[in-house]
Amino acid sequence: MSGVNNFDILTLNGALYAEMINAGAANLRANAEEVNELNVFPVPDGDTGDNMSMTAEGGTSALRKSETDVLDDVAAIASRGMLLGARGNSGVILSQFFAGMARAFEKYEEADVNTICSGLALGVKQAYAAVMKPAEGTILTVAREGVENTVCAVDETWTVGMVFEHLLREMKLSLERTPDILPVLKEAGVVDSGGAGLVYIFEGFLKAIKGEKVEAVAPPRAVGSDIDLTAFGPDSVMTYGYCTELLLQLQNSKVDPEAFDPAVITEFLMGIGDSIVSFKTGTVVKIHVHTLTPEKVLEFCRGFGEFLTIKIENMSVQHSESVPEKKEEKPAPPAKKARTKFGYVAVASGSGIERLFLDLGVNYVVDGGQTKNPSTSDFLEAFEETNADHIFVFPNNGNIILAATQASEIYKDSTIHVIPSKDVGMGYVALSTLDMSSDDPDVIEVSLIEAMANVTTGSVSPAVRDAELNGVKIKNGEFIGFVGKQMLVSKPKMVDTACGLVDHMLGEDDKFMLTVFCGKDATENDAAAVEAYVTEAYPDVEVYLAEGAQDVYPFIFVAEG
Repeated sequence: MSGVNNFDILTLNGALYAEMINAGAANLRANAEEVNELNVFPVPDGDTGDNMSMTAEGGTSALRKSETDVLDDVAAIASRGMLLGARGNSGVILSQFFAGMARAFEKYEEADVNTICSGLALGVKQAYAAVMKPAEGTILTVAREGVENTVCAVDETWTVGMVFEHLLREMKLSLERTPDILPVLKEAGVVDSGGAGLVYIFEGFLKAIKGEKVEAVAPPRAVGSDIDLTAFGPDSVMTYGYCTELLLQLQNSKVDPEAFDPAVITEFLMGIGDSIVSFKTGTVVKIHVHTLTPEKVLEFCRGFGEFLTIKIENMSVQHSESVPEKKEEKPAPPAKKARTKFGYVAVASGSGIERLFLDLGVNYVVDGGQTKNPSTSDFLEAFEETNADHIFVFPNNGNIILAATQASEIYKDSTIHVIPSKDVGMGYVALSTLDMSSDDPDVIEVSLIEAMANVTTGSVSPAVRDAELNGVKIKNGEFIGFVGKQMLVSKPKMVDTACGLVDHMLGEDDKFMLTVFCGKDATENDAAAVEAYVTEAYPDVEVYLAEGAQDVYPFIFVAEG
């Protein structure tokens, strides 16, 4: 950062805007855990701060690879990085806000106060448009009220600093009001987490404008850390090759970026490797390949453009972050095959659940779920690998649907059908009842949605703080059972909580089957006790235990009616 106080300048240039985005991302990163802890439910799955931070980091990473200081270029590059890196609902909304800003700054080398206000207003409009049913008392409200109150107050005497100072003040006031709009926030005693994340970003904006330093913090979940150097020594033989990933910016001096067909790269890579992904977003090509000769990949791709990012990893070397993905019990997605009419992509977490989805006919399982929301880019890779005319996507989490939808709007090589499965139970039942005899994608989509209508999914989790929600008193360290956003039971013991949750799920509804996904923290004795209880208390309900191996939740119950 320049350290220069730009509070009194009258126009915003690209160099300062880049500093603002970097500072906003850094300020959020420094406070991400605080945002995570604003989770309404006292369960160990708060991830809003991480999701928004990684989304913003997508923008800053893109900017680090760029040398431009022209405002419209800076805005476009940062926006594209955020769109590809967007995770979770708040992350997608954030990326769309900055996409609106980028649209307003098109063809501007600098922006005066009125243009800045237009950009903020368009950002709010585009953020709202990204959500099918916008909810007030959320990040959307904080953005809208902050921008509306600022735009109404601004006049010709205002400087750039005054605009963002007023905006930050109004966003903070709006954030304080969110519990009055959303009763669940007031009941939990917290403000909206997404709105808090947005405030931290614009707090960083103002610091950059004033030339104030934002303390640097390591990016969340940094890739490539904790390398096990003992996995490949001087006598080792290169067997598995290198996982090679690139972002290639096509250059006008080498090809026609708009007309370029990434199949040219795919065909070349097929001759030197496998696990190939190659697709184009705008004028950037994302490439993934496992190969023994990564230098040939670099040489060939350099003929079409220049690299934005390069990552080459020896696949014999284990990383602490990727160890769970390399365990033998985790199923690997099938290799890319010849193009088909229909393909299926599902999000899942836990080796047992992932294996089950593959057995049900899913072509590609995106690793993710609660606490680990996949990005827009992750879905784009899955679509490319699935290689079908029509791809049905099961997000299996309400916080992932927006990212899947955003990816579906970017991807042009297939028709993407996002099935709005809000939890793993809905996706599991829909796929279990899949009937392909129709051969009509629209009919299939309707049948999948109808199959989810009579599914109830409940979860058991440890509580991480005291709370009282839905009339249920919760103590830190006990266990809680809930369906969707409704807290139903809290007891000191896991099995007692699980059985109490079953009573709520089966006691009134006419359900005929209960599938129990057992997580990593549920022992065989725990599972047997739950099965015995269900069998005795509900003899007309068929109970099926499955090894889910999921984190966070010892038990996930899926009741079908």
